[in-house]
Amino acid sequence: MARDLGLRRMLVTSDPGIVSAGIAERAIGSLREAGVAAALFDDFAENPTESDAARARDAARAFGADSLAGVGGGSSLDVAKAAGFLLAGGGRMEDYRGYDRCPRLLPPLLGVPTTAGTGSEAQSYALISRDRDHRKMACGAPSAMFRAVCLDPELLPSAPARVVSATGFDALAHAVETAASTRADEASRELSLEAVSLLDAGYGGVSTGRSSLETWKPLQLGAFLAGAAIERSMLGAAHALANPLTKRFGVVHGEALAVTLPRVVRWNADHATRPYEQILERLGLEPAPGQAAGDRLADHLQRRIRAAGLPRRLGDAGVPSAELTDAPSFTALAAEAATEWTGRFNPRPFDEAGALEIYLKSA
Repeated sequence: MARDLGLRRMLVTSDPGIVSAGIAERAIGSLREAGVAAALFDDFAENPTESDAARARDAARAFGADSLAGVGGGSSLDVAKAAGFLLAGGGRMEDYRGYDRCPRLLPPLLGVPTTAGTGSEAQSYALISRDRDHRKMACGAPSAMFRAVCLDPELLPSAPARVVSATGFDALAHAVETAASTRADEASRELSLEAVSLLDAGYGGVSTGRSSLETWKPLQLGAFLAGAAIERSMLGAAHALANPLTKRFGVVHGEALAVTLPRVVRWNADHATRPYEQILERLGLEPAPGQAAGDRLADHLQRRIRAAGLPRRLGDAGVPSAELTDAPSFTALAAEAATEWTGRFNPRPFDEAGALEIYLKSA
C-alpha cells in the first residue's frame, strides 16, 4: 500500500501489546522490504491524550516522516490521526475538536486494525482525551480518513480474550446505536443493519472461545461497516453514559457499554420501534406476543453479554461500592453524561434526568 502511494518515510504507531505480539515489527519489516523507511512510536495510553499526540508528532518530525500508519486497536489508529493533525496544523488537539478545523491536509495515513471494535479505520475522526480533565474529544477532518486500510482477520486472534469480548461488544453497540440514531438515513441504516448481522454472527463464537478464521472475518467486516455508519449517523445515549464511567473510574469502554447499552435500548423502546424491529429481522428474532422490539433486542444483548463474561452492572465493571450508594456521585455522572455529544442523536430525547434514571438502574 505505502509504495503504491509513493510514500518514503513512515511513522508506525502501535500500542505496547501489539509491539510485544510482534505485529508492529512485522509491519515495519514489510514496509522496509517495500523500500519505505519506517520507525515505531508506542509511547501512548489506552485512551490516548493530547500529550500522547504531541509526542507522536515530535517522533514523526524527528524521523522526517512523510506519512503515518496506525497498526493496532483504536488507540493506535487514533494516535496516527492525531499526530497527522498536529503535523498539518500545529497547536494542540483541542484546537481541532469538531470537524474540518485543520487549515491544511493531513499527511497520508494508513490503517491496519488488529481488533474488531472501534471502527476508527472507517472514520475521519480521532478520539483523543483532553489533558486537563480526560474528557474525550472527537477531532475530525476529511483528510483524517485513512488512504488505505488493511483488513486482515489473521491479526485479530492476537488480542487477549478480555479485549476481544470488550472490543467486539463495542462494535455491536456501534451498529445498534447508529441504526436508531436521529441522523440515520437509508444508506447509513443499511450499513448498520448489515454490521449487526455480521457482528452478531461472529461475536457469539469469538467471545466464547470458539473462534476460527471464519468467525473473525464477519466480525472484522462488521466492525468496519459499523464505523462507516458512525461517520454518517453518529451514536446515542449508551456511549454518552459509558464515557464518564471510563473517565472517572477507568472502566474499559466496551465493558461500560455492556452495562449501558441494554438499558438504553429498553429506555428507547417506544421511540425506536422500527429500527429495533429491523435489527431483529436481520438477526432472525421476533418479540414475544405483546413484547416491544426494544425489550426483545435488550434480552438478546444481555444473553451475548452473559456468554462473553462481560459485566452487567456498574459494580461488576469496577465502579467502587461506595460510589454506588452515593447520590451526589450519580448526579455528577448524569450531569456529565448529558453533555456528551453522542447523546444528542439518541432517538429518545436524552438529558440529565434520563441519564440518572439509567445509571440508577445499572447500580
